[in-house]
Amino acid sequence: MLLRTLPAWMSCWTLLAVVPLAAAAADTSRAAQAMTAAARALLGATPAGQRPELLRPFTLEARADWNYTPRSRPGIAFKAMEDAQRRAAQQLLAAALSEPGLVKVQAVIALEIALREIESFGFSRDPENYAIALFGTPDSTSPWGWRIEGHHLSLHFTLADGQVAATLPQFLGANPAQVPRDIANKGPRKGQRALGEEEDRAFALLAALLPAQRQQAIFSDRPFGDIVTRNAAQLDPLAPVGVAFSAMDAAQQALLLRIIESLASVAESSLAQQRLERVRAGGLDGIRFGWAGATEPGQPHYWRIQGARFLIEWDNSGGNHIHSVWRDFQGDWGRDVLGEHYGRARASSHRH
Repeated sequence: MLLRTLPAWMSCWTLLAVVPLAAAAADTSRAAQAMTAAARALLGATPAGQRPELLRPFTLEARADWNYTPRSRPGIAFKAMEDAQRRAAQQLLAAALSEPGLVKVQAVIALEIALREIESFGFSRDPENYAIALFGTPDSTSPWGWRIEGHHLSLHFTLADGQVAATLPQFLGANPAQVPRDIANKGPRKGQRALGEEEDRAFALLAALLPAQRQQAIFSDRPFGDIVTRNAAQLDPLAPVGVAFSAMDAAQQALLLRIIESLASVAESSLAQQRLERVRAGGLDGIRFGWAGATEPGQPHYWRIQGARFLIEWDNSGGNHIHSVWRDFQGDWGRDVLGEHYGRARASSHRH
């Protein structure tokens, strides 16, 4: 398996629904320090001949070249790592993700073992074919970033000024969404659902809507075959569809916020808090929940949650194959924060 050993550490954080927006942004410096140390350890453990594969330019063009389908990827895959590299990579993941997030990522990766057994062409599925790439040099003085990516997984982190500037895009997929039978060779067990919590919460919200709200929420009889935004480098908001947060009662609002919470909680606690603060800062009332396709589990369906600053898409067009993504219209790869960073740097250089 990809993650042979994991540190026993916990993360906890409070619900978006009940915590007021903090006056100051979440302090992500501890997570930034841990990521930087782990990335430097990975770099140090990487032989000189492999370093050009690991180290990539810190450019938006390089960082925004992402995908969630099987393909060759920049970086070093776990199957090409020695033990010291693997340990450092595990620490990098542990610094960026919550304990539930680590478990979720492991579950997504383990589905490659299931596909290897289930599919007629499954020989190409490889749970070790997930690559880590560093963009720029990991230190506390210059912006840098990193990514782990493979089939149905693409997680991005951007750091600047001793803080984590961005934790998006976040892509998680699951095929099969529900494992149909026990899988040999340490594979997942029958009934396992890597992304079951989020899907159950979305169906619970749909079921909780009143008939008029439900009619407003369902904007299409059919899903779209995939997430609408695919792997676009930059997004504009999609057409506003669905029922607004402001039109929901308190119980329905809590259900919607718990869906958002589930997906944010993949990240380490301070990073999840940072993301949720951004959701709140964009205004809760204008958030919309829209649905397309079947309204029963196991059938083709799609839903989206869109606010002023963010978009969450969830596609299960095949009924047992999930693609999910969280995007930020201005903040993917830290675009907005880095713009401010470089603006301050230019202003400082002019003063001197």
